[in-house]
Amino acid sequence: MQSLVFTNPVFPHYMADPFVLQHDHFYYAYGTGPCGPDGRRFRVLISPDLVNWETVGWALDPVPEADEYWAPEVVFADGLFYMYYSANGRGRNHQLRVAISRYPGGPFQDTGRILIPDDPFTIDAHPFQDRDGSWYLFYARDFLTCDGDYRVGTGIVVDRLLDMMTLAGNPQVVVRPHSDWQLFEAQRPLYGGIYDWYTIEGPAVRLHNRRYYCFYSGGAWQKPNYGVSYVVAEHPLGPYHRPPLDGPLLKSVPGHMIGPGHNSFAVGPDGKQEFIVYHAWPPDMSARLMCIDRLTWNGDVPVIHGPTWTPQIIGDTLLAS
Repeated sequence: MQSLVFTNPVFPHYMADPFVLQHDHFYYAYGTGPCGPDGRRFRVLISPDLVNWETVGWALDPVPEADEYWAPEVVFADGLFYMYYSANGRGRNHQLRVAISRYPGGPFQDTGRILIPDDPFTIDAHPFQDRDGSWYLFYARDFLTCDGDYRVGTGIVVDRLLDMMTLAGNPQVVVRPHSDWQLFEAQRPLYGGIYDWYTIEGPAVRLHNRRYYCFYSGGAWQKPNYGVSYVVAEHPLGPYHRPPLDGPLLKSVPGHMIGPGHNSFAVGPDGKQEFIVYHAWPPDMSARLMCIDRLTWNGDVPVIHGPTWTPQIIGDTLLAS
């Protein structure tokens, strides 16, 4: 393929929690951010190559009772596009919802389904289809107990999807906060108590050599400690194990990239090279901006070649930062 050069960020406007869907030879990106001029939520970008992006509109018709919308992810199944996202009602916590459309760019119409109605806080839904066609939903929820070396805070669970809008109702823990670098806020008032609150969120699953790698973001999204790590399992439902070396694979570079995280993955235009798509703050902390970098593997160990801020090449060698 012809080489393409990119320099992060690959899109100049606010585009947090970027999720990329590849459909009919195009890439579509969806992200958290301000609403569009038509009042819809979630900016939609389109690209032929992961490098050159343009806005095609905003995806979601707003829900009357909600005023905040986070972290959309879109999959195609049974002839429809399903958007999983979280929204809150005024004065209520975020809960996961589903919207549908016949077109990847929308408009998406909310179905009225709250996926886990009895849980007060659920965010960052990540639908994953296994090799046998079965679907799973990874998502983040809160935990208020210290079990083993787990800490109080937000963690990730996974459940089976019986259909694209119905969960089995038996979530399994994927990973919970367990390390100092995952601190969100010390002495945080929440749920009627005060906690040293740790956060793991933003699941994104990659299948490699028949093993399931759940990448996640840990720490405080608006601070330099935010970064990306992973756990690994032999089955989508786990059990998941942490790698020997603790700490983020993708982390801040002072003066260049702050708080890189909440990623998705995409395969490049050559159909082979894997890319991680994520947001990061510039040094002035003006907006969370969409970035891409290469993902490679050293055997069974993922290697993220980033964050980068100098020109990089798709389809040839990677220029050193």
